[in-house]
Amino acid sequence: MSKIEEGNAHIRAAEKSLKTTLLKWKPDYEVAADSYNQAATCFRIGKSLKQCKDALLKCADCYKENRSWFHAAKSLEQVILITRDLGDLSEIPALAHRSCSLYQQHGSQESGANVLDKAGKMLETSDPEAALPLFQRAAEIVMGEDSPRQAAEYLSRVARILVKLKKFDEAANAIRREIGMHQRIEHMPSVGRLAVVLVLVQLARGDQVAAEKAFREWGNCCDDPEIQTLEMLLQAYDNEDANAARAALNSPFIKHMDVEYAKLARDLPLPQQEYAVPPAGVIANAAPPYVSPKIDQPSSSIETVEAEVNNDTETIEKAMTSTTLDDQSPSPSTTPTQDEKINNEDEDYEDGLC
Repeated sequence: MSKIEEGNAHIRAAEKSLKTTLLKWKPDYEVAADSYNQAATCFRIGKSLKQCKDALLKCADCYKENRSWFHAAKSLEQVILITRDLGDLSEIPALAHRSCSLYQQHGSQESGANVLDKAGKMLETSDPEAALPLFQRAAEIVMGEDSPRQAAEYLSRVARILVKLKKFDEAANAIRREIGMHQRIEHMPSVGRLAVVLVLVQLARGDQVAAEKAFREWGNCCDDPEIQTLEMLLQAYDNEDANAARAALNSPFIKHMDVEYAKLARDLPLPQQEYAVPPAGVIANAAPPYVSPKIDQPSSSIETVEAEVNNDTETIEKAMTSTTLDDQSPSPSTTPTQDEKINNEDEDYEDGLC
């Protein structure tokens, strides 16, 4: 007998256990669950994954009816693996949440977080948006169980996925919570490394003030290379120096960070000069200059100036002609002549003799 036939035989036995008769009023869920479990094993060996998945789902339902929460969750966890092998990843999140809830009903909080972690790792590369809620729920579970080290690991995955999805506001909150977990276990090197990541995320948000605040708050946990890199980077953004910022982001320390954070540093917008010096030249749409006529300026000159301002060619020619004629006409002289000077000297001399 092949394994497929053997599995079908176990399926028939399970269905028989679920039937009721006059003398058997309740289905025997425990026997049925065991039969479905054996059938699933046979189908797995026989490479019939679809039948294996159906048998495990029926097995989980039987365990639930019998209130065997742990075994029901374990069956759903096996369904997740079979679903992955079938290539249908869309069902994995729902199955993982169902299995986690059953583990929690049994009181196995850590097992529930582990199944979420496994499912999240299956989806992290191909579908990060679907993996994100799994890691977030796992982090909440272990934080409730007072396991900061495990919570920091899950929050690290949450932060990396959020950065990958460019959800920088949520990523900053996740990084702060991760820093808090590392502070509880007093692991300062991780706090310093996350301080650098938080500065990069705040700069990606476009909030330079928040980036400087993060450096002031957790910069004392950083090593010397990290402090020098952050000081150079923040100074470059403060001075709007794109070259200095590029040099800081290309430092070996940042390039050897996690892949998502290294990509974030690579794609970080560089500071731009906000107030550039305008080029020399005529100001566009400027008002014409004000010309104040002089009091002692001849009327012809005033008319010439006004005509130049108004671009009146005829008035300019008329004013120039009148000026030329005025220059040629004799003007009355106010200077005394030579004879008048001699007569005045003689009169002064005679007056002196008298």
